[in-house]
Amino acid sequence: MSPTLTNGFGSKARVDWDSIRLDFPLISGNDLVYFDNAASSQKPKAMLQAMENMVEHSYANVHRGVHTLSQEATDQYEAARKTVARFINAADDAEVVFTSGTTDSINTIAFSFGEAHIQPGDEILISGMEHHANIVPWQLMAQRKGAFIKVIPVLENGSLNLESLDSLMGPKTKLLSLVWVSNSLGTVNPIPYIIQKAHAYGIPVMVDAAQAAPHMPIDVQAIDCDFLAFSAHKMGGPTGLGILYGKRALFENLPPYRGGGDMIDRVTFEKTTFQGLPFRFEAGTPHILGAVAFAAVLNYLSGIGMRQIEERERQLSHSLRCQLKADFPEIQLLGTAPDSVSVVSFLVKGHHPMDVGVLLDNQKIAVRTGHHCCQPLMDRFGIHGTVRASLAFYNTEQEIARFLLALRKTIRLLR
Repeated sequence: MSPTLTNGFGSKARVDWDSIRLDFPLISGNDLVYFDNAASSQKPKAMLQAMENMVEHSYANVHRGVHTLSQEATDQYEAARKTVARFINAADDAEVVFTSGTTDSINTIAFSFGEAHIQPGDEILISGMEHHANIVPWQLMAQRKGAFIKVIPVLENGSLNLESLDSLMGPKTKLLSLVWVSNSLGTVNPIPYIIQKAHAYGIPVMVDAAQAAPHMPIDVQAIDCDFLAFSAHKMGGPTGLGILYGKRALFENLPPYRGGGDMIDRVTFEKTTFQGLPFRFEAGTPHILGAVAFAAVLNYLSGIGMRQIEERERQLSHSLRCQLKADFPEIQLLGTAPDSVSVVSFLVKGHHPMDVGVLLDNQKIAVRTGHHCCQPLMDRFGIHGTVRASLAFYNTEQEIARFLLALRKTIRLLR
């Protein structure tokens, strides 16, 4: 197919999902059922071809090079930044910073925002369903600055207790950082409402969109977030590449997180001055191939249509949840919030998740087991972990049927 770039909201009346599956070499011709997409997704030919093309024809280090190859590579790298900006509808290309992943993006803001704005006694508000990557950086910053962490509680159905927001927000709250889509429950948080609520208190908001960007349209101007982070490898792109978006008015006044090449303006032994956005946050040689390849993936996804992808994945995950609930009395579903997508977490009552995962793997079903880097959330439900089946648009109803047959056999074996 020849996708046409929109801002990530493009859609078509009908999508041939069987043909799209052929775009993913590892799973198209393979009888493996890959239900571990929340950990990392499979890669389309578009990514592989873009990376190969650059290696063969136009690879060099970017920025500052006067030779033609360097200039060509720089053009492609900066074009990739523009592609990302359009995909999330950023107002300015300079508001898009390339990082090594969501974790690196959050650490960047935790350090830089902390250095610029956090004083002893200040508070950072997070939620009880956060990935460790959106907990630990804030804890480190709080320890360094003498600040405190406050937590939005999680209800029994896996949604946030939004009624607690007014009591948790106040003049000492300097930032709210929370996940859009839970990686362990699939809960979709009402981010626009939460951002509006925080802004009413004058609180900027950081959004962890690692599990949202692969599954739904992202419009940073529409939701009015102040910072947003996601990873390329969870949406068909390469590992080692992430995106950090920030509103220019807030972003450009933050100190750099790392020092090194490419982020400097002028260096002497007495003093260093730094470049403006986005380069002050991109120290060292960036993931050039990754950025160019990721731009090709975003073009590919936009050609399908992010709304179409969201609808497809909601249908698949709803189908899986309903069949588990109806046909498997031995199953305990975790996360039954009204709005959820892509992730289905469960327990086989009386059995360790790892045992279930190993027996499924023996039947060529790939799922993830454990705490999913969400130990505080597991503690909230009094469990050590779950079995997590996470779907993508290239998965099928036939794969769900195979998964359910394998799960039934697994339960018999465990007995």
